[in-house]
Amino acid sequence: MPTVLGSMRRLLMAPKLADVTFARRGFPGPATEVTRHLEAVPQSVVCGFEWGIETRDHWELERRLALVDRELLGFAYEGATMACTILDAMGPRRGTRTRDLLRGPGAPHLFLAYIGIGFAMARLPRPLWRHVVPDLTGSPYHPTMTWLAVDGYGFDRAYFDLDRWVTRQERLAPYPWQGHADYFLRAADQGLGRALWFIHGARTVDVAAAVGAFATERHGDLWSGVGLAATFAGGADADALVALRRAAGPYAPDLAQGAAFAAKARSHAGYVPAHSEAAMGALGGRSVAAAAALADDVAVRAEPAGAFPAYESWRRNVRAHFEPADLGQPR
Repeated sequence: MPTVLGSMRRLLMAPKLADVTFARRGFPGPATEVTRHLEAVPQSVVCGFEWGIETRDHWELERRLALVDRELLGFAYEGATMACTILDAMGPRRGTRTRDLLRGPGAPHLFLAYIGIGFAMARLPRPLWRHVVPDLTGSPYHPTMTWLAVDGYGFDRAYFDLDRWVTRQERLAPYPWQGHADYFLRAADQGLGRALWFIHGARTVDVAAAVGAFATERHGDLWSGVGLAATFAGGADADALVALRRAAGPYAPDLAQGAAFAAKARSHAGYVPAHSEAAMGALGGRSVAAAAALADDVAVRAEPAGAFPAYESWRRNVRAHFEPADLGQPR
């Protein structure tokens, strides 16, 4: 049963489901079946957050989350991780709720769970960010993929303040995440690119135009986020995805790299919807299984010396396998 304190926290911090609809957020374009499909993503995050805030233990939280459709389950774990991160930051247990969730039932959804940590960061003062990532020593993806928390932070900022971060294209303040303050903005831009997919309702022409409106030096990271969202969340048919790849032009490898990371996340979670398979084929010319295998084959586990974190080295290794001329039929 939920606690009284948990219910109070939920009422204070959780947005209503209506608050994350595209109409309420002021996103352009008409309501369609596609926008309703995409709106289910943030609504699943909200549900996961509410359950994470108010339940007493992970046993109950896991069973509530198990009621969520498999396609949306990772997003619900995003919300639950966001809740555990906030509770850890506000209390004396410093990462224990989040650690136990991600070492337990949340382990298959680790990639999206890191994004949920980023959603929590958007609601916490920066001095508390030092403690938001739990120690997951032993995981092959930790700490390299904790940059997805910065991605989640960038997504959240764009989704909830369209005018400031998308229309006016302001830049976030840097933060020395893993000692790389300059790269913080690039990882956040990947999240902003993911947000553009939702903001424009998966209308690929509008998404491409939105990316093109940003400064050229930001395009690669934005296209990476677009590829990640298009592949994981879906919303566009095969013809539109092929057109999107063409619109990316020289950034087609960045688009495919984002798609490959989404393929890895879906594969790791153990459920690959048809739209993810179709998007990976259209954007990267590979099956989800092949793209996930590629991501593992070229993974960078140790932090390299130099200006870029291991996460960027990993992204570069994946991009190198997706030159524009190689983006053909799935194999």
